[in-house]
Amino acid sequence: MEITNVSEYEAIAKQKLPKMVFDYYASGAEDQWTLQENRNAFSRILFRPRILIDVSKIDMATTVLGFKISMPIMIAPTAMQKMAHPEGEYATARAASSAGTIMVYKNRNVVAQLVRRAERAGFKAIALTVDTPRLGRREADIKNRFTLPPFLTLKNFEGLDLGKMDKADDSGLASYVAGQIDRTLSWQDVKWLQTITKLPILVKGVLTAEDASLAVQAGADGIIVSNHGARQLDYVPATIQALEEVVKAAQGRVPVFLDGGVRRGTDVFKALALGASGIFIGRPVVFSLAAEGEAGVRKVLQMLREEFELTMALSGCRSLKEITRNHIVTDWDLPQARPLPRL
Repeated sequence: MEITNVSEYEAIAKQKLPKMVFDYYASGAEDQWTLQENRNAFSRILFRPRILIDVSKIDMATTVLGFKISMPIMIAPTAMQKMAHPEGEYATARAASSAGTIMVYKNRNVVAQLVRRAERAGFKAIALTVDTPRLGRREADIKNRFTLPPFLTLKNFEGLDLGKMDKADDSGLASYVAGQIDRTLSWQDVKWLQTITKLPILVKGVLTAEDASLAVQAGADGIIVSNHGARQLDYVPATIQALEEVVKAAQGRVPVFLDGGVRRGTDVFKALALGASGIFIGRPVVFSLAAEGEAGVRKVLQMLREEFELTMALSGCRSLKEITRNHIVTDWDLPQARPLPRL
């Protein structure tokens, strides 16, 4: 079967991967309402295309944290990719420049060592995931008694004396994380992180204007609007719906990116129209990696690029700066119906 869009890789991955692994990648928290909403919210944003504009040349290039990239489509920090394919992150890194991420552990010396490793490896930024003081309730992982396959290890933590992920009565991952994550993490730790590295720091997991303002005050170099792939707190808004609130609060002081639910080039355009500087994809990467390895990830990026370019052309936009809020209409722009008064 010829793959014609990003979403088709999920069905192939489901056939190829062990159930425990596929469910780990695909599932969300609890009722999975937010998981569905991450996609559904995009469908409620419609285009207002402009016509009779010369779109013979389309420029999708942009700059992120001082680095020029060919398009505003990037790969999100996504864990344990070797469960999807033997080459794992190596294949993904070859398909596109990979982003670095850390989680803050109880032992601050561990974080410092991870940062040093990232610097030595040539990473250009750190994405600090801030929405996991505890792991969300992922019922598929509980049912499957999720743990790492025996041939895999948490390679990034080798030599750091963090123990190992064992089987548990529910999710082995949840049990492991509960013993490692620091629940006292606060904005002071963002400032502390700045004292041990010169790399730009992106705060990943912001959903509100209040936290966007605090991220800027704490000196973050950028914000990633993310609900952790709907894997943490269920019934939070879709990231595309939270995006505009965060962008307005950031007031242009730092770039704001979007993570979650992007499956089409039209989604990329909608995010940029709402003020995002770029988007990150996660599940499409692991699903395409499982299906076709490095070639699959390359195809996903190419399909999104081509769809995004077409969306720009059909909307009358020749460059990213020409994509404006006036090119879309959202369901929250429309007047809300009010009940008629009783007579």
